[in-house]
Amino acid sequence: MSKDRILTKNFLFLTIANLLMAVAFYFMTPVMALFMVDIFGSGKDEIGMVMFVFTIAAILMRPFSGYLLDTMNRYTVYVLSFILFSLAFLGYPIAFSFAFLLVLRFLHGLTWGAINTAGYTLAVDLISERRRGEGLGIFGLFMTVAMAIGPMMAMSISGNWGYDVLFYSAVGFCMLGFIFVMLLKTPNIKGVRKALNLKSMFERKTLPVAFNIMLTQIPYGGIISFVALYGRGIGVTNSGTFFLILSICIIVSRILSGRIFDRFGPRNITFVGLILVMIGFLLIGYFATPVGFHLAAIVLGFGFGVIPPTFQAMANRNISPERRGAANSTYLMFFDSGVGLGMLFFGALIDVVGYAGTFYLSAAIQLLALIVFFTVTLPRYRRENEISLHYSSK
Repeated sequence: MSKDRILTKNFLFLTIANLLMAVAFYFMTPVMALFMVDIFGSGKDEIGMVMFVFTIAAILMRPFSGYLLDTMNRYTVYVLSFILFSLAFLGYPIAFSFAFLLVLRFLHGLTWGAINTAGYTLAVDLISERRRGEGLGIFGLFMTVAMAIGPMMAMSISGNWGYDVLFYSAVGFCMLGFIFVMLLKTPNIKGVRKALNLKSMFERKTLPVAFNIMLTQIPYGGIISFVALYGRGIGVTNSGTFFLILSICIIVSRILSGRIFDRFGPRNITFVGLILVMIGFLLIGYFATPVGFHLAAIVLGFGFGVIPPTFQAMANRNISPERRGAANSTYLMFFDSGVGLGMLFFGALIDVVGYAGTFYLSAAIQLLALIVFFTVTLPRYRRENEISLHYSSK
């Protein structure tokens, strides 16, 4: 059997467990804003704050979880974070105030930061260096499948049976995922004892691409948080269709993008991806109709499908096994920072410049990300590759 094979038994167990956990995670994406409006009468600022608190908690947890993954048994870290993430859903049915919800979202965000970092680090451990772009694309594809079905199911469950049934259903999906976690066997990479400091928690090589992914995710965080409210305002009865179309297009592009990265590198695939995202935001800003809404989902899906797996493969290139936790936590911390900033500021921007103006600003941020990629990230990446090849040839 080829050592480069991706679809091993353990890789499939990990991706299925992650898929079921991610379905529960994506239950919250379209519903949280509606839940807050319907139950607490919240405005856009409060919605943005609750979304942001979740992400801030995940950001704070990323470097610490990366440290744990590099110093302890990675499987143990994954199991514990999986259990805690699942149990957190039980807090939503008993949320009695905005303050309670704020604290709950913070705690839930801590568990998400741990489980997501652990999952991606284990995935990297299970994929050979030569096919890492393709492998991470497949792993991310399963997350996208969750994004395709989770919001649609969430809107249907909450609409027919209420929010409490939705939250208990999330726990059920996590329990199913945990069965596959128990079947999983991971490489025995021994943790290296090290002091808990900035050097042990962050990977310097990853910083340029991490900053780049942060820029791309600011508009992404905003649109996934407020697209349900925007859709309601332009006559879209179930905004879950936006996530379904977005996800299908992400899946199609991810099937191809990982293999293209492994064969040709990140330059052209990143250029195409960022240009598509720019066009998608211009479309949804200019055509405030159900047709424009869903057309934008197609274009955004193909663009966003390319960028994260490409950047994450770049972040893990030439990283030693004992530093993968730090590399992934660094990358994902900046990823979360972008999503969180989008969640926090989109609501305020919408109140000032409207939805169209906010979408146009989002396109401008993608243009900035494109400039940063070609002037900073890509040159640094190529330089690191040359250094690695130089030492490996000695």
